[in-house]
Amino acid sequence: MTSRTVTLLDVARAAGVSKSTVSDALQGSGRVAEATRDRVRAVAEELGYRPNSAARRLRRASTGAVGLHLPATATRLDYYMNLAFGAVERAQEDGLDLVLLAPSGASGGRIASRVDGLLVIDPEAGDSAVPGLLDAGVPVVTGERYLGPAAAPSGAVVCDNAASLTALLDHVAERGARRPAVLAPSGSSAWATALRATARSWGLAHGVEVALRTVPFAATPAEAEETTRALLTADPAVDAVICAPDGSAPGVLRAAAALGREVGDSEKAGGSGKSGSGLLVAACVDGPATRNAEPPVTAVDLRPAAYGRACAELLCDILADRAAPDTVRRHAWSLETRASTGPA
Repeated sequence: MTSRTVTLLDVARAAGVSKSTVSDALQGSGRVAEATRDRVRAVAEELGYRPNSAARRLRRASTGAVGLHLPATATRLDYYMNLAFGAVERAQEDGLDLVLLAPSGASGGRIASRVDGLLVIDPEAGDSAVPGLLDAGVPVVTGERYLGPAAAPSGAVVCDNAASLTALLDHVAERGARRPAVLAPSGSSAWATALRATARSWGLAHGVEVALRTVPFAATPAEAEETTRALLTADPAVDAVICAPDGSAPGVLRAAAALGREVGDSEKAGGSGKSGSGLLVAACVDGPATRNAEPPVTAVDLRPAAYGRACAELLCDILADRAAPDTVRRHAWSLETRASTGPA
């Protein structure tokens, strides 16, 4: 059989259950035992069954809500809170409420019965909840691409993270840095993966060894301070530190102050080709921690509220048939230069 000829009745006969049980199992509705649901889904996949999405939308009453799944560490990061506010605002413009899902989440089937669609932001390949969300039976839009093995989302909104880190590295090099370091996030999100790969490739392209250190995805200022102090103590020639995790840049500044490194002095940061007392500092995520630091820190403004709006808008457009499935949209960022990398 081909996917065009396989029907619910075919799946029901092969699984030894009724047609209504197959429908409930695949949509995550009704009172279907978990073992039966798993067996039906396995049979449907083996036969190559593909639901008629138009018919399913007609049969399925709208819940008037969409779900939002954020990384487990998101609740203490300013970036994700602003993103969530932007998504809420845009969803309400289409008359939809936004439900924040618990990090562990329910099974995809149970979630599908409560929402019309899902937003999954910065999905980690190692997040056990993500495959179930992508296979929940409702449209799913991811903020950044998902690099793990699971069903493809209905759409995605992506930033050029390689370009943003390249812009930061180019900027500190232009300001005199000859031995830059990057505190890159751990984990298997598209953002973290792109930053680690870009730090290496930029160094190779410029004939410069970038000191790459891995820190937690949501590293605290204290964690960034500890890593930076160890880095600068072991390698005093480092004359620029680019810190990736949101809100952690003040830790880099504290480490520099403790070691007597003058932040923002490009004349002392390696312009002569030798290590000096100066240190340039920049961040991959802008926010209150970078804007209000002393000195203010050069950073990439990812415009999180606008990014949340863009993700919600794509999901709304897919739900309303204003956008085709598999749509990928780009989100723009900007580089905000401040005193931490020298005079403007």
